[in-house]
Amino acid sequence: MSASIASTDAGAGAGFVELVSRTVVLRERNIDTDQIIPARFLTTTERKGLGKFAFNDWRYLADGSPNPAFEFNKPANAGAAILVAGRNFGCGSSREHAPWALTDLGLRAVISSEIADIFRSNSLKNGLLPVVVEQALLDELLARPGIELRIDVRERRLHLPDGRSVEFPLDAFAQTCLIEGVDQLGYLLRQQQAINHYEQRRAAAQSPSQESSHAR
Repeated sequence: MSASIASTDAGAGAGFVELVSRTVVLRERNIDTDQIIPARFLTTTERKGLGKFAFNDWRYLADGSPNPAFEFNKPANAGAAILVAGRNFGCGSSREHAPWALTDLGLRAVISSEIADIFRSNSLKNGLLPVVVEQALLDELLARPGIELRIDVRERRLHLPDGRSVEFPLDAFAQTCLIEGVDQLGYLLRQQQAINHYEQRRAAAQSPSQESSHAR
């Protein structure tokens, strides 16, 4: 089953309000950004195509063939959009290529009990939702690979198959950007009309006497 994404009407953006998907599980702790995408693949500034390099050193054998034991190479995990990973995911050096690679791989959310701050920030700017949960719940999810989860971005809630749900932290601005499918700059550009209106009102409110006063 492929992931189900309830998109917003944000044009060509990748905004979403709800994600329903099976999980892919990587139990390793401290998965760093160099393991997510090795430094030798950072020479490009193009996002498209980076997914084939995600987890490259785990995903492929020495001869370049796919490693059949790696989770993302298993047919059962095809189309899954939620990664459940061990504690301290995304640690290491800052590289925006990491969330680029994961989203190009098809992921829209990463769940862990701890997600590195810089990786978390970069992810939110690039349409990848970091979901932080308590360690006990993470242990449960790690032990049950392939279960279907539902993530509600508006409500900031993770829904489990047995009916339980938990709230996860997500600040209001990041939530808005995820729903609208924009980054920080994109959000500001969407406010251009309001910015122009403000500038026009400000210019009109400035009297000639004030202008001459400033000139002196």
